[in-house]
Amino acid sequence: MRLEYIVDIIQDPCLKSSKAMSAFVIALQFLTRIPVRSSMQVQGAVMGRSVLYYPLVGLLIGLILALLFDLLAQQSLILSAAILLAVWVLITGGLHLDGLADSADAWAGGLGDKVRTLEIMKDPRSGALAIVVLILVLLLKYSAIVAALEIDQWQSLLIAPILGRSAVVMLFLTTPYVREQGLGSDMAKHLPRKVAWLILLLVTGVVVYVLGMPSSVIVMAVFILAFLGLRHMMLDRVGGMTGDTAGALVELVELMTLVVMVI
Repeated sequence: MRLEYIVDIIQDPCLKSSKAMSAFVIALQFLTRIPVRSSMQVQGAVMGRSVLYYPLVGLLIGLILALLFDLLAQQSLILSAAILLAVWVLITGGLHLDGLADSADAWAGGLGDKVRTLEIMKDPRSGALAIVVLILVLLLKYSAIVAALEIDQWQSLLIAPILGRSAVVMLFLTTPYVREQGLGSDMAKHLPRKVAWLILLLVTGVVVYVLGMPSSVIVMAVFILAFLGLRHMMLDRVGGMTGDTAGALVELVELMTLVVMVI
């Protein structure tokens, strides 16, 4: 299996500059539990630029999963799928799963009220519905990984993390951030919008290159439809996005990408 060409496609020349590297490291620190350090002070402008590297972080996660997929290809499907899912969760520290759980609780307990929904999202406790949603999402992910192993489709483990984090970039570009304070507001305010759209175009090119036609068209169509549907739910309920809804978006886009690629 040859995956090294993906790195050449996604490489950003700006990484050679210290500011760009710091933004990438901050994105890596925020989205993963990979042990990296940055001496640069976290400020609004840097946080905004860090969003540009979310798809690159997704690529790194995808490469780790795809390489592990290759190593486990000859082992038990059930055990291999469990290991892959566990590593996937451990890499992110369950960050996006936490957002999914908080969003599920808020949507159920908010009873259609914006203020109540946002208040419930701040509550660190998880209700019964949050646990049920987490179980269902992880079960579906696990089943999709088993199916991917059966047909030797490592590409699904590579593409899903990229599209999941690309969806967050799209969310920042198209959706207001509803909380006035916090890291999310700084990210939304200082995100270089033109560069972000170019990066999303590059991501589309990577998907087409890896999957070919017509698979890439189907995957991107599902990705866009999923994004629009979930964004509509956010706008309808809370008038925009929060950090928790962004995390939920990552998990659900990853799941839908996996499922559509193995069907």
